[in-house]
Amino acid sequence: MRKSHPVRRAVLAGAATVSGIVLLLSLKPASDPGSAQAAGGQLPPAAAGQAPQGGVNGAVTGDAVQTQYGAVQVRLTMNGGKITQAEAVQAPKGGRSDQITASSVPRLNQAAVAAQSAEIDAVSGATYTSAGYKKSLQSALDKAKASAGGAQGSGNAQTVTGDVAQTQYGPVQVRITVAGGKITKAEAVQAPKGGRSDQITSASVPRLNQAAVAAGSAEIDAVSGATYTSAGYKKSLQSALDKAPAGGGSSQAAGSGGGSSQGAGSGGGQAQTQTLTGSVAQTQYGPVQVRITVAGGKITKAEAVQAPKGGRSDQITSSSVPRLNQAAVAAGNAQIDAVSGATYTSAGYKQSLQSALDQAGG
Repeated sequence: MRKSHPVRRAVLAGAATVSGIVLLLSLKPASDPGSAQAAGGQLPPAAAGQAPQGGVNGAVTGDAVQTQYGAVQVRLTMNGGKITQAEAVQAPKGGRSDQITASSVPRLNQAAVAAQSAEIDAVSGATYTSAGYKKSLQSALDKAKASAGGAQGSGNAQTVTGDVAQTQYGPVQVRITVAGGKITKAEAVQAPKGGRSDQITSASVPRLNQAAVAAGSAEIDAVSGATYTSAGYKKSLQSALDKAPAGGGSSQAAGSGGGSSQGAGSGGGQAQTQTLTGSVAQTQYGPVQVRITVAGGKITKAEAVQAPKGGRSDQITSSSVPRLNQAAVAAGNAQIDAVSGATYTSAGYKQSLQSALDQAGG
């Protein structure tokens, strides 16, 4: 038998080696992150705005977002840190808005559950509603993230977004990062803009951000020449601090009745007291916003930090709000009766109260 030539054997061996490598590469697991991305799949959760995986349970209500056609507000139901249900508790209504809302909101709700984040596509023909929905959804996720951070320990960084504060020149909204019980970062995610407001905002907001970090509270001085922006900033900042979970250490209330998230009594192991501000509820006669103090899982104090005013509203507010405050403390929840003659104020009060309770996890 004729022997194979050494060169021929080398060529055959090389070809076999190449074939083996190709075969091995073709058997590479599909779970490889690179292949998932190439196939159009999603990488493991890492992006900001994703539903927190810290075991958050219960309802979380996002901030009410004002759009050109009305307010949008999203409430999430979460189980084990995952969004199991999304619903719009407020959406534009009246005229053509009814048709757009009925068509778009169910699709946005489904998208939120599917994406587990605020990174969802706008619904065609519902641009403003979609934008407001996504913003309120992100706010709800921020609140859930803060709650998850509080449950895991005060050493974790938490991002909390305050309520929108309306000023004469435009809305102001503040977002803070809290770590180890201290504000490590403050930023204005909304501020007055257009005309002279651009100059005032660019000059004042960086100083307000620095002041918030330095003070660790909303007790900061107004910037000269930016009175309205400063007032709105402080109000939204206080709201963010109120939302920071107990144990965060920085949620000291500004202004009168300033409670803080410190342990009740001198014994450090006792139940903690939280001051929580609900979202602003828009009514036919003006905004309503409720702040509650919770200790040992019970509402110990309720107050309306905003209520309809001017003309006959002053009389209705002064008569109804004290009764609503008492009812909230007595009931320990938002299932309270409306005050006769103050239907709109009562409805707004209950909505804001429920938002505050959602933040408390109750």
